[in-house]
Amino acid sequence: MKILFIYPNAGSQPGFNYGIAHLSAVLKEAGHQVSLWQLCEEIAPLPSEKEFIDRLKQAAADIIGFSVVTNQWPYAAKLAAWARKASRAPLVCGGIHTMAAGEEVLQSGLFDYIMRGEAEAALAEFVDKIRRGEEVSEVRNLGFMQDGKVRLNPLRPLPDLLNLPFKDYEIFNFQDIIDAKNGWVGLMASRGCPFSCTYCFNHQLVSQYRKDLHCSFNGLNYIRHFAVEQLMREIEYLQGNYQNISMFILDDDLFTFYRPYVEQFCEAYRKISSLPFVVNAHVGFFDENRARCLADAGCKIVKFGVESGSQRIRSQILQRRMTNEKIIRAVKTAHQHGLHTSVFLMIGLPDETHGDLMATIKLMARARPGRYRWSFFFPFPGTKAYELSREGDYIDFDKMANLENFTDASCLKFGPAHDLFLKKVGRIMPWFVNAYSDLPVADFYRKKIEEILAMDEKSWLARVPRLEREDRQLSQKFVQQGLSHYAIKYNRFMGVISDYFLSET
Repeated sequence: MKILFIYPNAGSQPGFNYGIAHLSAVLKEAGHQVSLWQLCEEIAPLPSEKEFIDRLKQAAADIIGFSVVTNQWPYAAKLAAWARKASRAPLVCGGIHTMAAGEEVLQSGLFDYIMRGEAEAALAEFVDKIRRGEEVSEVRNLGFMQDGKVRLNPLRPLPDLLNLPFKDYEIFNFQDIIDAKNGWVGLMASRGCPFSCTYCFNHQLVSQYRKDLHCSFNGLNYIRHFAVEQLMREIEYLQGNYQNISMFILDDDLFTFYRPYVEQFCEAYRKISSLPFVVNAHVGFFDENRARCLADAGCKIVKFGVESGSQRIRSQILQRRMTNEKIIRAVKTAHQHGLHTSVFLMIGLPDETHGDLMATIKLMARARPGRYRWSFFFPFPGTKAYELSREGDYIDFDKMANLENFTDASCLKFGPAHDLFLKKVGRIMPWFVNAYSDLPVADFYRKKIEEILAMDEKSWLARVPRLEREDRQLSQKFVQQGLSHYAIKYNRFMGVISDYFLSET
């Protein structure tokens, strides 16, 4: 059969979709023809309705599958409506959005079916039954409308990663993705996470799997790793078939969680590659041994999810159990072993006060990571943080429906004064961090911040268009003077210490 995947990826960097790559590999192994449309402006102009319909008619697919994340749902819905005009093939929606809002997807009337959870085996069974003209209503992981009501079939056991076929890279314009991301290539060593952070959908996934499979968390085998040998074959394939790769990034939420695996990976990696790599780490699972092992294998950057500098927000709102001292110690340990550090932050969190946001700024000034990347909190439906935001009447639902990304604005409302403060921090966080640091530029930036904080909304909006150029000019001045400082670098929501970006030039 001919299966067409549609991957809405508009308004953002072209991404490599691990789910589609695995699903395509499974379907091709079963003898099906598979193709992919990745709709991203950085790969090709987005199609008009006529262009999309004409192309879909030419494709003549037997099944059309969408992979959708929540912030792409409005665009995916528009594409599905167009697809309805062009094809009678079953429309199937997958991706994390179907776990978060599967009923909404089906009730929209745009899709015939949804696939929930890790669906390699489920989709293969579904396609095979369609090919043979058999009934599909008992396929696990499948959802559909039945007699006007949503029916969600139970999930099947999670797949053994050791038995999955090699990911299908060829279905993507993968060289274009590499070039668009400056040579950074993602890898995934595992699936699953043991934590229940309120802003993440992980706790709902675990709950649904436990309910459907009637077992404990341990019985799920939820946290699984690909064999190190599988990853090494993948890295060798990528290095042998694509150009301009400059960095591998382990996209796992918690690459450092299981120390023996880290050690096995590092030992194998340095035998086959001289390219630097990046990992995500949890401050509670990062120590001298892990840092030394990573550094010896060529790791360049360790990324830590911190989210907030407020202990109250982390523990009570986000359910992230870590202290500021532990965060500072993890950053220091990485630096002692020559590892650059990157910290993820969210601002505009439910119940966040001026003091909480200042705590985030002051923690960055104190910990002094190599870089920090911030985004505005987004309340994903189905998460505990969404419920907290809704119950607290924080969500501006009109704004939420039209938000294209998490870096331009918040869809939460806190009142005029804090909303304006949030906008200012969201634009020039490095200025705030510099001002509250012990860096030699602190006094200068403190005066800058006083000036910024005194601005009303109108004055601030008039200043915004000049900020990036102003930051660039200030950074150039301090570089010439040999003064260490944070500047907005690489994108407008990242602060990078000058010691690092100077070493890169």
